[in-house]
Amino acid sequence: MAKPTSKPRGLGRGLSALMADVQPEAETAMPQRPDMTVPVDQIRPNPDQPRRTFEDAALSELAASIREKGVIQPLIVRKDPNDSSLYEIVAGERRWRAAQLAKLHELPVIVREFNDTEVLEIAIIENIQRAELNPVDEAAGYRQLMDRFGHTQDQMAQALGKSRSHIANLLRLLNLPKDVLNWLVDGKLSAGHARALVGHDDAVALAQQIIQKGLSVRETEKLVKKGLNTGNPSRGRSAGGEAKDADTLQIERELSAQLRMKVNIEHKPGQDGGKLSISYKSLEQLDDLLSALSGT
Repeated sequence: MAKPTSKPRGLGRGLSALMADVQPEAETAMPQRPDMTVPVDQIRPNPDQPRRTFEDAALSELAASIREKGVIQPLIVRKDPNDSSLYEIVAGERRWRAAQLAKLHELPVIVREFNDTEVLEIAIIENIQRAELNPVDEAAGYRQLMDRFGHTQDQMAQALGKSRSHIANLLRLLNLPKDVLNWLVDGKLSAGHARALVGHDDAVALAQQIIQKGLSVRETEKLVKKGLNTGNPSRGRSAGGEAKDADTLQIERELSAQLRMKVNIEHKPGQDGGKLSISYKSLEQLDDLLSALSGT
């Protein structure tokens, strides 16, 4: 497929229009009226589909539902760019796969004229909206929308019906070591556990303790604070001596890890404003900081 253009598109009504076609598969969703039915063998999956794994058990369950009730929500397709006699899936690959297990020969479809950029964007949005999506895959979807299409957290929050803090907290998870992310995907850690570990030098070792001891999120936060304060009683406290909340500590650790400099945040609960200070050890570090801030 052609690469998306580098010029960002605003979300606004554009994304809202795309989202209108991405309907959930739940029985309570309002079915859309299909344009026509198409033989299964004339439908092809999107080769750039970001979702690469489809659980066999979930597909079998969906296939059983399709055998009983048929395909409730039509697939969204477009003409295959490489073969006008075929159709390429824009949204609904799970239904297409499950329908084949159910031995259906035709599927209801809605035909749209989408370009390559819109197809990829819809595929990402469809994955994000899936209820059983794990936090890592959801965060990766947000990151793709930001990196590939120039969307901001505020824009995505408004268009996708999510809070900005929800998106920001998930994006922070992507800074965790690979082992911790794998445990999060496998369900051995919750998103709450993982958030407390973001930016911590001993995240892997702490995660192993959490899993072995079956710690709660609150117990995890206490464990992380204890690790942060070891050997440095002032760490984790504000200038006034008050203990900092877990979110503030997480942001400090994340920024410190990204900038490779000590970051301190003074933020009083209940107030919108605060103070952020960054400590550098050399003029070279200061130059690096200026380059990072200017995007050069």
